Amino acid sequence: MLVEVCSNSLESAMNAEKAGADRIELCSELAVGGVTPSYGLLKSVKKHISIPVNVLIRPRGGDFTYSDLEFQIMLQNIALCVDLGFNGIVTGVLHDDFSLDVERTAVLIKAAGDLNFTFHRAFDWVKEPKKTLKELEGLGVDTILTSGQQNKAVLGADLLVKLQEETSSITIMPGSGVNANNVQVFKDAKFRAVHLSGVAWRKTLGEPPLVSMNSPSFLSDEAVAVSDVERVSAVVDAVK
Repeated sequence: MLVEVCSNSLESAMNAEKAGADRIELCSELAVGGVTPSYGLLKSVKKHISIPVNVLIRPRGGDFTYSDLEFQIMLQNIALCVDLGFNGIVTGVLHDDFSLDVERTAVLIKAAGDLNFTFHRAFDWVKEPKKTLKELEGLGVDTILTSGQQNKAVLGADLLVKLQEETSSITIMPGSGVNANNVQVFKDAKFRAVHLSGVAWRKTLGEPPLVSMNSPSFLSDEAVAVSDVERVSAVVDAVK
């Protein structure tokens, strides 16, 4: 069974390789489900990591329905991963009715060329998972990362098994909440790969800072925080 570790830093990736992981999914900002890592992190991982690395292509947190400008950013980041010689990319695009954006997914697959293509947990939002599986199969996707449309993969095991039974060309890779206490469930069900972050918190400060830099109010699946023209203009007009 292939073990893929979602790594949010160079240190995480190095620890995953040291621990015996088979592959890395490289991203940043796990708290929002991951976004595309920086160029500096990409370069550092290429230098220090010898196992295959797949890179998350997601321009922001929130939903998986992107503007034309955001989609162009995704294509540019895929081109960068191709140039840098990464093993694969991890991405996903939906319509706002939670159906697969087949046209745009096909564009992303073409841009990835020979790179391994994983459709990520956007799959867990689709309303017709078996239909979407067949659509992704037709597009030539290599892997689907999914929790079986539950908060934890062990809770979605029934759907995960059904999906695996429905396809011979796509690797169904359970992810979300996978750990040493439950991974045997997926091994017994003969899944070919599992996905986990395996994180542990390491305290870095001796005492709490004066002001928190975390903003829970910015976390949303249903809306995206965007700088507003009127609000910015009001401040500009007030001081200029």
